[in-house]
Amino acid sequence: FATAGMTSAKGHCHTFDKRADGYARGEACGGTALRVGEVDSNVHFSLLGSSVRQDGKSASLTAPSGVAQQGLLRAALADASVAPTEVAAIEAHGTGTGLGDPIEAGSLAGAVLKPRGNTTDPLLVSSIKAISGHAEPAAGASGLLRLVTGLSSGASPPNAQLRVINEHVESALKGLSAALPTQLGGLLRAPDRSGYVGGV
Repeated sequence: FATAGMTSAKGHCHTFDKRADGYARGEACGGTALRVGEVDSNVHFSLLGSSVRQDGKSASLTAPSGVAQQGLLRAALADASVAPTEVAAIEAHGTGTGLGDPIEAGSLAGAVLKPRGNTTDPLLVSSIKAISGHAEPAAGASGLLRLVTGLSSGASPPNAQLRVINEHVESALKGLSAALPTQLGGLLRAPDRSGYVGGV
């Protein structure tokens, strides 16, 4: 991975930051118990929908496809019957790469932020990778559990290591109602029926 230029020479994942130079490898293990059925007092969170995609044709084997990412986000929202305006927070893939982060920001802009219009509350966008590194096969579980932890505590998780926003990320999000929190925030203010989206 280092030879291919995928991992950070600095050893840190600087998600959405201008210092982004690749991801830091991390380790994680996570588990969830899912069941189908009605919500009762023992259920803490509901998974309203999901979607699985892959990048398909892109510039190279490791280059993400913004078109494919937008398709994934739209499909997940449709499967959940959730409108972009109902989404309060997104756990981004956020690898901390100079190419991947701007493409992901553009995908979020096209599939979620622009359809939201000028909403009162900004969409909170963060990624666990700046804290724990890229857990590779466990990355999705790490992000999901981070969202669940944030919802349980009523706090919006921050983007660790974010000091100066990558100019291409900033350009993709310019004029849109999004926030990249750098400190632990207050309660997640969201509509009664909130959607949370993770991964790409």
